[in-house]
Amino acid sequence: MIKSIKIRSMLWASVFLLAITACSPGTQEEDVIDVVIYGGTSGAITAAVQAKKMGKSVVVVSPDIHLGGLTSGGLGFTDTGKKEVIGGLSREFYQRVYDKYQNDGAWKWEDRSEFGNKGQGTPALDGEFRTMWIFEPHVAEEVYEDYVREYDIEVLRDEWLDRESGVTKEGSRITAIRTLSGKEFKGRMFIDATYEGDLMATSGVSYHVGREANSVYGEEWNGVQTGVYHHRHHFKVLDQPIDPYWTPGDPSSGLLPRISAEHPGEKGEGDHRVQAYCFRTCMSNHPDNREPFPRPENYDSTQYELLVRIFDAGWREWFGKFDMIPNRKTDTNNHGPFSSDNIGMSYDYPEASYEKRKEIIKEHEDYQKGLLYFVANDPRVPKEIQEEFQKWGLAKDEFTDNGNWPHQIYVREARRMIGKFVMTENELLQRKPTPESVGMGSYTIDSHNVQRYVDENGHVHNEGDIGVSLPQPYEIAYGSLVPQKEECTNLMVPVAVSSSHIAFGSIRMEPVFMILGQSATTAAIMAMDEGIDVQDVDYTKLREKLLEDGQILTLEDAITSK
Repeated sequence: MIKSIKIRSMLWASVFLLAITACSPGTQEEDVIDVVIYGGTSGAITAAVQAKKMGKSVVVVSPDIHLGGLTSGGLGFTDTGKKEVIGGLSREFYQRVYDKYQNDGAWKWEDRSEFGNKGQGTPALDGEFRTMWIFEPHVAEEVYEDYVREYDIEVLRDEWLDRESGVTKEGSRITAIRTLSGKEFKGRMFIDATYEGDLMATSGVSYHVGREANSVYGEEWNGVQTGVYHHRHHFKVLDQPIDPYWTPGDPSSGLLPRISAEHPGEKGEGDHRVQAYCFRTCMSNHPDNREPFPRPENYDSTQYELLVRIFDAGWREWFGKFDMIPNRKTDTNNHGPFSSDNIGMSYDYPEASYEKRKEIIKEHEDYQKGLLYFVANDPRVPKEIQEEFQKWGLAKDEFTDNGNWPHQIYVREARRMIGKFVMTENELLQRKPTPESVGMGSYTIDSHNVQRYVDENGHVHNEGDIGVSLPQPYEIAYGSLVPQKEECTNLMVPVAVSSSHIAFGSIRMEPVFMILGQSATTAAIMAMDEGIDVQDVDYTKLREKLLEDGQILTLEDAITSK
């Protein structure tokens, strides 16, 4: 009897303690968040919005202070592709931009009627569908901040994943991530929405950096592409070859800056190199809203000696990619054989430490600022270019907390997951079918230059610039968002997606990242609700939900009328 009473007392005590634990704030169960998103990109914010719309708890752990990545970081001349296959929250973003510009107060530096309304394959302002595809950086950021406020999304900024030991896993499942500040985030589902794929890599998921050989996936446009000249970003646009040496014809005098002495490699073979990065600078030619191009502290005019030779050869396309956005501003991109693309200087970025990445970003900033200052001031620049360029400057009312310089470098590619399914050019070019579509892409297969080298004749060349047109928009496989099952079963990767280098050249567009952010979150929540791995989500159910939420999964779903 005494033993029986003692056991009952112990049981009641255990129940009492469990009840206290369940009701106490800060307990493990209460701390577990449904969806933990790492990153501050456009894809990260649409992922967070979708989680909220599905009634789940979510936190955005962002290394960035400003939200939106490149979309709010200068890339306002949207790489649209075919607008009819941009749906869901991605399309809603551009509708919200449209609404911003319906306010007369948004047109401060030019009248609405003066805006040229030019876009990439579509009008900038589409009145029928109430979308606007071309916009100023600060307007895009306002839209993302509106989302955060309206959906009451918890965002922690300037929080950097501990890439050494910041991921806790139980078997194949992530249970928590930690940042360098010591904060821990326990979650049921995790989404890596960074350009770099840092959470994916730290979680032990397979990935690739650089170009695969064409033989890996049976492709044509991957790997080294010597002798291929698709855009006007090569030296073949000139009427004469350019000598790469300080003393023309004398290799012993050394190479001019920003030319590699390495052999470019054999055509079609793989390498460690990634596309050139740059900043998408926002310029203005309005006298009251332009800041003269600053002279970097470590300015060195010799870094632009190659550009002088290009000018001397007759090249005059300096203003070729001053794409106009509202209020007499630009989204200025690279153009020509020597421009804002800092060729050959991005190879180490994907795997580099945070400190090393900062150095690489600073080098790109100094190079590009120096380039602008050089063209505006150096006497060797053709007079007609310099005089026109001196009418321009950085837009005073953009990036006001960063000296009017974009806060986001254009990471055109970094790590790319090797997931359950790998997207290749064969799916994009309709050579092979794509299983289980979760969204569509449509932009040209587009890789920027990868290296600048000297050929066997002693002439300088750029290599890696590819532009291959697509027969039609293509589907993106669900399997490209999920890791291999044995590596991780509760992680989604909608930005550093599983794709070959050359397929990523099209997938990497900002509207697509927003599409995939929404689809990835939908699938993650369905897996969570059913208690299954993300690899085992029933695609029929996923497809039904995605279509219900306005996603475009096939050409049959394309938006062609209101």
